[in-house]
Amino acid sequence: MTAHQTRMSMSIKKLQYGWTLSCTGEAMGDLLGIDGGISVEMPVEVHQTLLAQGLIEHPYVGLNEADVQWVAAQTWVLEKAFELSVAQVHAPCLELQIDELDTLAEICLNGVLLYRADNMFLRHRIDLKPAARQGENRLCIKLLSAPAAAVDRAKKLPFPIPYNANNNRVPHMNLLRKAQCHAGWDWGICLMVTGVYQVPKLIVRQRAQLHYLLVEQRHTENTVELTLRLEAEVYSNGELPLEIVLNGEPVIAETLSVQVGALCLARSFTVKNPALWWPAGQGEQPLYELGVILADASLCKTIGLRELEVVTQADDIGLGLKVRVNGRDVFCKGANWIPADALTLDSDGDRYRDLLTAAVLANMNCLRLWGGGFYERDIFYQLCDELGLLIWHDLMFACSLYPSTREFVASAAAEVKHQIKRLAHHPSIALWCGDNEVMGAIDWYEQSRRHREKYIVNYDRLNRALARVVGEGDPTRRFWPSSPCNGELDFGDAWHIDHSGDMHYWDVWHSGSSFEAYYTVRPRFCSEFGFQSLPSLPAVARFAEPSQWNVSSPVMESHQKSPAGNAIIMEMFTRYFRFPESFVSILYLSQVQQAVAIKTAVEYWRSLQPHCMGTLFWQLNDNWPVASWSSIEHGGRWKQLHYHARRFFNPILVALVPEARSVEESTVGGPAGPIKEDVAKAAGNWVLKAVSDAPGVRNLEVEFRQITLGGKVVRRWPLAQQLRPGDSATLLTLNQAELAGAREDSFFAVVSDDPDINNTFYLAPWKAMTLPQVCIEQEVVTLAERVQLTLKADAPAHFLTLEHPASGRWSDNSFTLLPGEDRTVDWLPSAGSAVPENFAEHLVITHLRSTYQ
Repeated sequence: MTAHQTRMSMSIKKLQYGWTLSCTGEAMGDLLGIDGGISVEMPVEVHQTLLAQGLIEHPYVGLNEADVQWVAAQTWVLEKAFELSVAQVHAPCLELQIDELDTLAEICLNGVLLYRADNMFLRHRIDLKPAARQGENRLCIKLLSAPAAAVDRAKKLPFPIPYNANNNRVPHMNLLRKAQCHAGWDWGICLMVTGVYQVPKLIVRQRAQLHYLLVEQRHTENTVELTLRLEAEVYSNGELPLEIVLNGEPVIAETLSVQVGALCLARSFTVKNPALWWPAGQGEQPLYELGVILADASLCKTIGLRELEVVTQADDIGLGLKVRVNGRDVFCKGANWIPADALTLDSDGDRYRDLLTAAVLANMNCLRLWGGGFYERDIFYQLCDELGLLIWHDLMFACSLYPSTREFVASAAAEVKHQIKRLAHHPSIALWCGDNEVMGAIDWYEQSRRHREKYIVNYDRLNRALARVVGEGDPTRRFWPSSPCNGELDFGDAWHIDHSGDMHYWDVWHSGSSFEAYYTVRPRFCSEFGFQSLPSLPAVARFAEPSQWNVSSPVMESHQKSPAGNAIIMEMFTRYFRFPESFVSILYLSQVQQAVAIKTAVEYWRSLQPHCMGTLFWQLNDNWPVASWSSIEHGGRWKQLHYHARRFFNPILVALVPEARSVEESTVGGPAGPIKEDVAKAAGNWVLKAVSDAPGVRNLEVEFRQITLGGKVVRRWPLAQQLRPGDSATLLTLNQAELAGAREDSFFAVVSDDPDINNTFYLAPWKAMTLPQVCIEQEVVTLAERVQLTLKADAPAHFLTLEHPASGRWSDNSFTLLPGEDRTVDWLPSAGSAVPENFAEHLVITHLRSTYQ
């Protein structure tokens, strides 16, 4: 082989520059007012290109969402010229590789149609040899209209496949293998983005190409046996050198005798005294660099060594569900993850790091990657590995029914096969789940209710096919059929049956139950529950002019996608709070209310461990500025909920909850019947629980106080408890007699040397309490990298919240400030931001009593 051929054997060229974007039909000239194409570089998303050129207004602002819907109805064309040498044209392998091609596309080289794409979640490998030529070649990627394709596919179905029109505002979106939330959701903008989201690669190979590297682990005492499964393509007969390297040290070196074609092989070696990977809060996250070199081809993976099981064990109640890591049961604390931005290319590495770091700062150890988005980018999984965030990983099916035709099943299976091979090495991935709410959706639609057995068979055919792919591709992980789900082949109502599997509990939001209804359910693992809030004023100011600062204004209503969302928020105000007197106070109180709702659920369910072993609230993040269930606003600002999550997910939790009733009284569904709404309003005794999911023994010392609304401490209970991992210990019981007359006139507080353990409890609605006016003193000290704020109050300030328009977060927020207490908190600027001048001038301090006269 000549030196030139050796160099050519490993050629990978990124086709990043020199592209032109144009539109077929009349849109480019008539609608956009320009001739010819737009010069672009990869990656490309059409809306963002038009936005950068000033050809559309920003879809997030005002009512602009409606004005950009025409973009998805067009056919868009990406073209590029590039050169090929004689050696490249005649190489055994000359292919174009495109990852993240969204979604329907035709790919031509020199006018020859080589490939049709219709699945966003596949890696597309296009053989260029049939049309390649020496010298200049012209590559064309034609992006077809997804809405038009969806309607066309619906006409060809053997029987109707219902879709969720309340969420998806593009008919028959469920027939496309495209991120379902692109068509909108009850928190999401309808923005049917299209483009190529990774730089295409021109790959030339003479000898071999490595496609996938799968890693299986078998743990014994002080050793881990790693089995590597390689999938490669060989382009010439003969011998190829193989080397496997761990952390820079060769562990296997050999020469393979190979023949042209697919090559699949397995090799094993042992790691002694491994440094084990743990979820956040349970230990460290050491990672190993694993490399495979086959001739001139190579693949590198970063792995973590851990033994992980998803344990489903039948008991006298039902079917438990928990995660066990390295032999230790882990209570999963976290939230649901949705795509970080509707404009796909705005989700850069910094955005991922900010959001995922914020999850860990709030003491989360688990995220559920929701099935209505997409298999995430590599950076997401890499950061979860580094930070110790377990991933409950849905496959990308959500809230609608899906076809089980041969073509659809084949495409879905190919997608899952690729994604499993791409992602299975990540230690953070805990399980694969078949879908989000698709099993339950069989009962949502008139057509499927009328012919239920037919649609169950339709569902099962696709779900079983996906289960087989997961089982073959990643036998070390559990496949869970759907979320929610009471268990395999159980098509029961997992929204209202809490004794088995995972549960989605939405009665408080969708059915109008009060917050106390959370006390009526005892889930084994609650993977969805939530309550909405409105965005903060700095977030609102990004999309609405001051003239629109009214909850019922057209712009505010266009940024509320849940049909009854604002009405639910306002109606719940009337149950618990005195109605706020201004728009700004409404925004603030909605976030108080959201935090109270989720705090109520999480504290009670954590107190039930080990019966309950997971709470993942809906949702962590937003994909545009909107009223939603998120704890972090679009742009990264923490809502009050996220500050509360930092406390209610603290490894040590001290919480006042209703005294547990018997399982028969409190477990819903089955023989016990449906949920008894709001039974906890008549609760008798309350118990103070100390809960620990810290990895070691902890000695807890706190003082529990009863405090009048004016701030006088009327009772004190010094308490101490030794806590082991997994403990839920009763520190104190308050009976009915002790509470007589105290509900409306006082509140209760846990006070500790550790402010993250401090907690506040109210046993009556705040509207029934005559809260005193509060005078807040503040001292602001501006330092080089932060602002230090010290606060004092002359009476209890409830849900005291600090807000500043600059980009940053507080070390603590939305807390109770007691009289006689000096509370110092820091404001920390976001990465890349500086401490603003005159910080105090724009600081806003709000507490519950300040929202009404």
